[in-house]
Amino acid sequence: MAFDTWLLFLFTSIGISLTPGPNGLLALTHGALHGGRKTLFTIAGGLIGFVLVIALCMFGIGALVRSSVTWLVVLKWVGGLYLAWLGVKLWRSPPVAADLPSERATSSGHQLFRAGFLTAATNPKCLLFFSALLPQFIDAERSLPVQFGIVATTYAVTEFVTEYAIASAAARVRPWLARAGRRFNQVCGGIFVAVGLALPLRSA
Repeated sequence: MAFDTWLLFLFTSIGISLTPGPNGLLALTHGALHGGRKTLFTIAGGLIGFVLVIALCMFGIGALVRSSVTWLVVLKWVGGLYLAWLGVKLWRSPPVAADLPSERATSSGHQLFRAGFLTAATNPKCLLFFSALLPQFIDAERSLPVQFGIVATTYAVTEFVTEYAIASAAARVRPWLARAGRRFNQVCGGIFVAVGLALPLRSA
């Protein structure tokens, strides 16, 4: 993967990690319930789930590309339009909120890990999202396993930093999301639309 492509993916990953989603909301909730340190189990489960989904998407896409490079071009345009559509939906969506139960349940690390893993690995929207995003950064002329390692590591690191920060600051983040969540969604949605339209043009 070329350095400029990786840098663009890094910034994209940071934007994705900051966008409200099921795993971020789970980290926020578990951070408020169990504290940032114990929520590391939740985050670790989610990261493994994300890496498995990325592997499924990248190697599935790689099989198509090996049959015809034209498929990569098609996937880039379809994926770009899908990202833009997600951006419009996010722009129009209400702010997320983490409603905590009145009584704090005691959960083991295994239970938190399983919750994080299943939230990431069984979410069909996650599979669709990465199937739309990853073709924008795949180079058909370079080693796919190496590109997978770079992409998976980059996304895992940015997602870990973001989710751990959210979990550690859960008591302060929740009220802020309630106040400014709608505007935050609009900013993130605008970024998605811009990325979705710009990436296919960049590689055209």
